[in-house]
Amino acid sequence: MELVQLTANTYACLQPDLGLGYSNSGFVDLGGGLVIDTFWDLPRTAELLSKYETVTSDRPRRLVNTHHNGDHCWGNQLFAEIGTEIIGHELCAEYFMLEASPALFLSLCDTDDDELGSMAGFVHGLRRFDFHGIELTPPTTLLKGDTELDLDGTFVQLMYVGPAHTPGDLVAFLPDESVLYTGDILFNQCTPIGWEGTFENWIGALARLEALEPGVVVPGHGPLTDVGGLRGLREYLQYVRDEARAHFNAGRSTIDAAKRIELGPYAGWTEPERLAFQVDRAYREFSGTSWDTPIDTMRVFSEVAQLRDHFAASP
Repeated sequence: MELVQLTANTYACLQPDLGLGYSNSGFVDLGGGLVIDTFWDLPRTAELLSKYETVTSDRPRRLVNTHHNGDHCWGNQLFAEIGTEIIGHELCAEYFMLEASPALFLSLCDTDDDELGSMAGFVHGLRRFDFHGIELTPPTTLLKGDTELDLDGTFVQLMYVGPAHTPGDLVAFLPDESVLYTGDILFNQCTPIGWEGTFENWIGALARLEALEPGVVVPGHGPLTDVGGLRGLREYLQYVRDEARAHFNAGRSTIDAAKRIELGPYAGWTEPERLAFQVDRAYREFSGTSWDTPIDTMRVFSEVAQLRDHFAASP
């Protein structure tokens, strides 16, 4: 975990891209302190707090959750305990308690490998984290759309861009600092995961953020970047959707389509097997299925596992 100063008053706390759950956080040292996202477990979030305490001795006044996935918000309770206001979109709060629970993850982590089947790769990633003691703490200050925070005269634009990666996606942009915190609207140099929202909204969100021309972009996962990182993911999503359309029209299955898609410049991104999530999303859209229809999780994870083996066997 690394604390990086971006500008005079903005910071990022970055975790190395080791796969599932290794997310990033942000901090603005103005207006009593603004944190953007916590981490997946309490030990990592405690370390996050200690990093920010090297910047200021003040307890952070506000915390923004960019969305409801646990790797960005399951550490919220440590901030609630010190009186931090927790802000999120109303759909973030709605879906917060619908996310897979810490108790379920603890149960999966204790399951023998030979019983996990297609979930084995996912659970191996979970075992790097400590899900003990987590009390789900959703945001209580809820937004319906865009809003602006005044941090001692420096303004933070909280922009609602969902449903894209998830229903309640927020990003935080500081125009005066030219710093953008994206949450999982941006996976930088790592294959995106997501089955909620739509291609159109996600691609549109990235185009909207590109137009801001930020100087520094803190992604939800992966290293710091700039507007080029936003463009790269937008082009990836457009490419996968277009390729999936051709295979859908040809009557191929989702796994057959995913195996046939040439990754080209995206082959070097980590966890390429996550392509299965995007192909599944594309097929559901082509079939006219609503974005919020529950997915067949076991089937998609099975296809992720098959793709992992497929890429490992490819020359």
